[in-house]
Amino acid sequence: MTQRLFEIDEWKLKSKRVEKDAKRLQESLTSLGNGYMGMRGNFEERYSGDTHQGTYVAGVWYPDKTRVGWWKNGYPDYFGKVINALNFIGIDVKIDGETLDLFQDTVTDFNLELDMETGILRRSFEVTKAGKAFFY
Repeated sequence: MTQRLFEIDEWKLKSKRVEKDAKRLQESLTSLGNGYMGMRGNFEERYSGDTHQGTYVAGVWYPDKTRVGWWKNGYPDYFGKVINALNFIGIDVKIDGETLDLFQDTVTDFNLELDMETGILRRSFEVTKAGKAFFY
């Protein structure tokens, strides 16, 4: 059975939960770019679960020698592999001296929305840590 990650909306991808089992797909679908730079829809806060951080700059790639078990006519000698740029969005949020981790901590009232008409990614959530609730 296929599970829907996002609500159906004309212009927006909207989700009400952290998709721990499909985080990489959620990040891919909420990526942003402007033709010069692009970023996957990663969390700024720590996320110790399965994730794929990615910031990319147009035109920066590595010509990697094609490796296949057999050769076919038409295969290029090299594939252009995209290289990750510096991850500049990572921040540590501390609550009562403990680092917030959106994979480990209890996250409720989660809202993720990518508005494809305006190109704005919004996210809010409530987290419980050390017996206290905080809203971001």
